[in-house]
Amino acid sequence: MSFSFFAVFSKPFDGAAALASAPGLQKLHVYTPDRAHDPFLHDGAPPPLVLQFYFDTLALLEAACDGALHPVMGLCQVQAMKVLSFAVPEPKDPQCTYLVAYEGKAEDEKAWHEHYLAHHPALMARLPGIRELEIYLPVEWRSGPGWRRAACMQRNKVGFDSAAALTAALSSPVRQEMRADFKAFPAYSGAITHYPMATRVWRRA
Repeated sequence: MSFSFFAVFSKPFDGAAALASAPGLQKLHVYTPDRAHDPFLHDGAPPPLVLQFYFDTLALLEAACDGALHPVMGLCQVQAMKVLSFAVPEPKDPQCTYLVAYEGKAEDEKAWHEHYLAHHPALMARLPGIRELEIYLPVEWRSGPGWRRAACMQRNKVGFDSAAALTAALSSPVRQEMRADFKAFPAYSGAITHYPMATRVWRRA
């Protein structure tokens, strides 16, 4: 199991490279807006930047918040989450990622997650051309004051070689199956955002 720290910026930020040296950081995904066509959804303009930091333990993530990641405090909304990784036929670092955030609440959160995890990942893993599939669940985390905390009930991502590959996957019959499963989800209210994002992956040397 690993943990991710999401930092969602509302304004451009050019200091991502310096943050890649955070102690304990395994890899960093840098997301910037891309363009892909979704036949079902259009959630408006994506954030100008999302950073996703990966750590092996929650303790390392918390230490980074109090140290190397401190420069972004107050500049973005942040959330610590547990990473659930799922196998795909041909894994590879993605060049384009569809970032999804469930910002609202389910009437019965436990039942909602159980249904989602039992049905949806198997469908997503069949999207043509998929390179990466992860789901994120919130965790309690400690830090000093000053962080602007997000409270998404869940986040997901599917990664592809390009925006064109993402567009093709979103237009595939598998996506039709995903929409049918979505309609069977337990009761939920609130926003769900879907953003195509160009992706750079920096790994620990």
